[in-house]
Amino acid sequence: MRSMKSMTAAFALTWLVAAAIAPVSAADTQDGPRAVIESSAQKMLRALDANREEYTRDPSKVRQLVDEILLPNFDTEYAAKRILGREHWTNASAEQRTRFVKAFYQALLGTYGDALIDFTADRLVVLPFRGDAKSSLAKVQTRVQRNDGTSVNVDYVLRRTAAGWKAWDVVIEGISYVTSLHDDMGAEIRQKGLEAVIKRLETSGYKPPAKQG
Repeated sequence: MRSMKSMTAAFALTWLVAAAIAPVSAADTQDGPRAVIESSAQKMLRALDANREEYTRDPSKVRQLVDEILLPNFDTEYAAKRILGREHWTNASAEQRTRFVKAFYQALLGTYGDALIDFTADRLVVLPFRGDAKSSLAKVQTRVQRNDGTSVNVDYVLRRTAAGWKAWDVVIEGISYVTSLHDDMGAEIRQKGLEAVIKRLETSGYKPPAKQG
């Protein structure tokens, strides 16, 4: 299975280059799924290009950009709830839920920042949006080019919220980021308990479990 770090990096790249490659289609409204991505991507690209050398010297500043520009459009709490699953979310205390969401957010922040230091906007094709503008869910399909010239299908899923469209999952070559985390963390929670998993996230971030065998 593709590592969670590489999956998140692909999501970050996809998010950013969407606006640089293709305009918003007529099917999208001003606050539609691709419009959300377009706005945040343009801001991020301008900031990266304006201070490329500085961000290379100090990657933590890229994480600040991600925190300010990209992640506000990611529904972190909803994704975290789906990752924990109904049982673990319901059994968690209010404090544990808050800590898990925060730790998950910080893990995303770190991975996004690390992935974007050398980012350039020339490797993505955004496919035509075919969703229903009135639906509460949307999927934006894209194709990302690897260094070797081959392509990877990357779809990301958004939901309509009171605050507008928010992304909450990415599906890379048919593998859901949220589902993969749900399976990995669910197994660890059953083995060690939720509190232990939260503490590990708070201190070390997310690392895929070592494969047995």
